[in-house]
Amino acid sequence: MTNALNLPDTGTFVFRVWRPELSGPSVCALRDGTLLDVTCATVPTVRDLLELDDPVGWVANADGVAVGSLDEIAENSREDFDPAKPRLLAPLDLQAVKACGVTFAFSMLERVIEEKAKGDPSKAEKIRERCNAILGDSLRSVIPGSEKAAELKTALIAEDVWSQYLEVGIGPDAEVFTKSQPMSAVGFGAAVGLHPVSNWNNPEPEVVLAVDSAGKVKGATLGNDVNLRDVEGRSALLLGKAKDNNASASIGPAVRLFDSAFTIDDVRKLELDLKVTGTDGFELSGHSTMTQISRDPLDLVGQARGRHHQYPDGFFLYLGTLFAPTKDRDAPGEGFTHKLGDVVEISCAQLGTLKNTVRLSTECPEWTFGTGALMRNLSKRNLI
Repeated sequence: MTNALNLPDTGTFVFRVWRPELSGPSVCALRDGTLLDVTCATVPTVRDLLELDDPVGWVANADGVAVGSLDEIAENSREDFDPAKPRLLAPLDLQAVKACGVTFAFSMLERVIEEKAKGDPSKAEKIRERCNAILGDSLRSVIPGSEKAAELKTALIAEDVWSQYLEVGIGPDAEVFTKSQPMSAVGFGAAVGLHPVSNWNNPEPEVVLAVDSAGKVKGATLGNDVNLRDVEGRSALLLGKAKDNNASASIGPAVRLFDSAFTIDDVRKLELDLKVTGTDGFELSGHSTMTQISRDPLDLVGQARGRHHQYPDGFFLYLGTLFAPTKDRDAPGEGFTHKLGDVVEISCAQLGTLKNTVRLSTECPEWTFGTGALMRNLSKRNLI
């Protein structure tokens, strides 16, 4: 790992790069430390690349135009980027951005706490103590939708701690929601946004699957499912406001395509590290392992897409997080919340590092380049 994004030396990585001279984005492949623009009539978008039967083989044989070194382009992908130079974008375009929630026992418990606290962080610690006393490690061994899960549900209802989050955590149906709109996710180096009404929020480091229109997983990347704990804690019906705001979805730095050396079995064993560094000197670190996920990644894909729901341009799917920070930052018992200027780094040995700075969603650059703008740009470049 000798590059700025901590990518492994092997693997097929697909990037999306803004090229100012073209006033638009390009699909890029990594070769010997250089990003090559491989955009063409066959692959005008990442969506089209992922629709190919063999995207790895196509990338390996594609002709490309050198855009610049990966390190130089990554360096220019910060908030204060030079608009005259290329920069990294989120490595997806036309795909829907979906997310799964409550897929790990620990974060499942934290969602219950948010709900019981009605979004008030000062009440969290007492509720956490009560829930831990009642539940213990019982959630960790339960298979969602199983007979044991149904028995646990009955027992928890009797203890008056049943929650809608436990329903999707151990019940037969997973929580699958729309995280953000196609073209709206930000990538490596960009600011991530918090809605100004929130005072209790956190990063959610996750693995994100790249899925084609037929429901076949073609690769994986990293994501930060920025979460407003107080907003969702007030009411689950505020999920849209808690999750889908300007710059609230970060994905990147690149899609690692599946091949013989990296498959869905490797995804099931991935280890993620999180680091938050504040301008106030505060530091927070965390570690997640996909081995503790309560639902198999392919089960989550099947719950998102099937005869009941189609995605003709494919979709990217956040798989949920094990991480729910409880380390006190301000007042004792109130746990963690972001402060503006926090730098969030999500790292994985197989997928690299996704790095962003926390801002208000009202202060992040507005999302202006949507699907219509992409189509006009590609048409002008004679790619569609």
